[in-house]
Amino acid sequence: MSSEQLIVRRPFDGSQYGVLDAAEPADVVAAAARGRAAQQAWAATPVRERAQVFTRLAERILAHRERVLDTIQDETGKSRLSAFEEVLDAARAVRVFARQAPGLLRPTRRGGAIPVLTKTVEHHVPVGLVGIINPWNYPFNLPASDAAQALLAGNAVILKPDSQTPHCGLLLAELLAEAGLPDGLFQVLVGAGSVLGPAMVEQIDFLMFTGSTATGKVLAHACAERLIGFSAELGGKNPLLVLADADLPAAVAGTVRGAFANTGQVCVGIERVYVVAEVWDAFVAGLVAAVGELRIGAGHDWNTDVGSLASAKQLATISAHVDDAVAKGAAVLAGGRARPDLGPYFYEPTVLTDVTEEMALCREETFGPVLSLYRVADEAEAIARANDSVYGLNASVWSAH
Repeated sequence: MSSEQLIVRRPFDGSQYGVLDAAEPADVVAAAARGRAAQQAWAATPVRERAQVFTRLAERILAHRERVLDTIQDETGKSRLSAFEEVLDAARAVRVFARQAPGLLRPTRRGGAIPVLTKTVEHHVPVGLVGIINPWNYPFNLPASDAAQALLAGNAVILKPDSQTPHCGLLLAELLAEAGLPDGLFQVLVGAGSVLGPAMVEQIDFLMFTGSTATGKVLAHACAERLIGFSAELGGKNPLLVLADADLPAAVAGTVRGAFANTGQVCVGIERVYVVAEVWDAFVAGLVAAVGELRIGAGHDWNTDVGSLASAKQLATISAHVDDAVAKGAAVLAGGRARPDLGPYFYEPTVLTDVTEEMALCREETFGPVLSLYRVADEAEAIARANDSVYGLNASVWSAH
């Protein structure tokens, strides 16, 4: 480990949560050697035995849910409900993967090149050492689900969690050890991505990355240079369409959840809503009323719907997008301001209309509790405008058909 230290602070109030030693490239090399040594015996372990580890992991996640919830909230600032959803999703995903792995990974007979005379058996072979780089918005669920799949397939894993949320990754490592995962198969390296990312790419056989599009492009290029596998989930400016025959109360509820869950810090979260003219007035009135009922606040209790943003950087981006839009003529229907009275990084759930092309909010990813509404003439216009984006991650359509 280097002499550099990583200071982790609670977004709720900026207080210090923990101090960790940061890894350096030499630590990546050492971790890779340990992982490769452990992976050989793990790959030879029957899949059903591997799966038992993850069945136990799911049980331990739920048994230690209060500690996991506290850790997620203290590092991300999200509400208790959003943290609870993350814990449940992690436990569910791990359990499902454990159940499915033996069937998915068993050898499968295929037709031979010459019928009758030859036969072919398909075997699933581990790639070896998998690197995982995860973001701060789902710091427990994402590494749990990514690592479970890699480990069940017989690989070893090195996780590089985001520097804002390293304790969530370390807690996952602790629970995996309790569940019986052999030493060396899951290692967590804490530190800056700019320092550890290039070193990881040089040592691993496959990289799973979740994060920004810009960083994803850099990592994809680096993996291509080494001809190793790369998988990524990147940014989004996701649209939602409300058509004339939609169930409006359901559409309102779905829009609120899609836009403001996890304080809007979700790569698949909704940022653009296209509403057909004939239901515009009713939908907008219902949405604004529902957003006005959302409870915003800090703490480990269950009395809030929307928590803090994760950092000063997030707050700055969101404030800049909203302020730019308002200055250029957008109308704020709900929210629209920071709430320093609640904590350093709070921002109200916000709804705007009259957003136009010259505004950053129109096309750039905001990644916060901000929603833009667009009135359209009909379904065809809604579809055309929803597709007019450089992003393509997620979309939602509300209709009776």
